[in-house]
Amino acid sequence: MCAVVENSVLPKKKRSKAPLVLILILLLLIGSVGSFVYASMRPMPSSSEAVMFEIPEGTGTAGIADKLQKEGLIRSALLYKVYLKMEKEGGSFKAGSYQLYPGLDYAGITAALNEGEGAKPASVKVTIPEGLTIPQIADRLSEAGGWDAKSIRQLAREPEKFADVLPDGVPSEEGLTYALEGYLFPDTYEFSTDASAEDVVRRLVKETTTKLKAVPDFDALLKERGLTVHELLTVASLVEREAVVDSERPLIAGVIYNRLNKPMKLQIDATVQYALGKQKDRLLYSDLEIDSPYNTYKHEGLPPGPIAAPSLKSIEAALQPEASDYYFYVTKKDGSGAHWFAETYEQHQQNIEKSKAGGK
Repeated sequence: MCAVVENSVLPKKKRSKAPLVLILILLLLIGSVGSFVYASMRPMPSSSEAVMFEIPEGTGTAGIADKLQKEGLIRSALLYKVYLKMEKEGGSFKAGSYQLYPGLDYAGITAALNEGEGAKPASVKVTIPEGLTIPQIADRLSEAGGWDAKSIRQLAREPEKFADVLPDGVPSEEGLTYALEGYLFPDTYEFSTDASAEDVVRRLVKETTTKLKAVPDFDALLKERGLTVHELLTVASLVEREAVVDSERPLIAGVIYNRLNKPMKLQIDATVQYALGKQKDRLLYSDLEIDSPYNTYKHEGLPPGPIAAPSLKSIEAALQPEASDYYFYVTKKDGSGAHWFAETYEQHQQNIEKSKAGGK
C-alpha cells in the first residue's frame, strides 16, 4: 500500500497596510494644499467702490504684492508673487496711482499695473467740511462731481440700502428728516466719475463706521456713557454746530449732558435752524415756536437724530466730555468764537450782557 503525501499549505503572509495609509495621507495633503491655494487665489468679493492704490517710486513686486493684500485687493501676497514669477510678470509695473476695483483676478490686476497711469480712470476730488447737513452735502457733491443732488437726498432717506456699512444698524427713530444725517463722514474723497450716487453715499457712510471703530476703547466708552451710536452722533452733531474753538468741544459736550441729566431743555439754536431748514444769523422768538421734534426749545431731551455731519473731534468730545457744573454758555462777541460758561441762570445773564458789551 502506497503512502499518500499531501501538499503542505504554507500560511499566507499578511500584506502591510502602511503604504496605502501613506498614499491616503499624501492625497489628503495634496487635496488640502490644493483647496487652500484655490481659495487663496480667488478674487476678493466684487465691489463698485474703487480702491485708490498707490505704488511709490522704487517699490518692487514683493512690496506691491504685500500692499495689494494689505489693502484688501488680493487674499495672498505670497501666491501672487508665485503667480508673477510663473507668468514672468511684474517687471513692467509702473509707479503711480491706480483705481482698482475689488473682484479683479490676478490677471486683471497685473494688466492694470502694467498700464501705468493709463490704468487710472477719470476721477474727482470732493471735500465735505464738518458741520454740513444732508442737503448741503448733496449740493457739494452735485457741484464737484455732477451727481444728482435730489438722488443724494433721497438715498439719505433710504438707510436700509446701507445696512451693511452702517456702524450700528439702520436708524429707525421717529421724526427723522434724513435717516443718514450725521452718518456721512466729513473728509476729502476721490471718486471715479462713473461712480453712482449710491456708491458715493455708501463710501461716506462706510468712512463713519471706519472712523468710529478706530477710536480707542470706543465700545467701552459708549457703554460707559449709556448711549447708542445714533445718540452719540446726535450729541456730536450738536457739539459740532455749537463749538468753534477745539478746546471747548469737551466742555460744551459736558454742558449738554448736564442739561440732559437735570433734566433741562437743551435750547440749542442750531436745532431750530435745522428744523427751519435754513441758516439764519439771528433767530426770532417766532422761530423758537416752530413745531418740530428737532426744536430743543420746545422738547426735552435730544432731537430725533443728528443735525449735521460731526467731525472726529466732536465725536471724541461726545464720548469723553469735560466734567463741570456748567449749564449755560454764550458766544463771546470778540470774534474768537469762544464762549462764556455759567453755572446759574443769573451768571448766564451777566455773561450775556458782558458779551453784548464785547467783554473778554
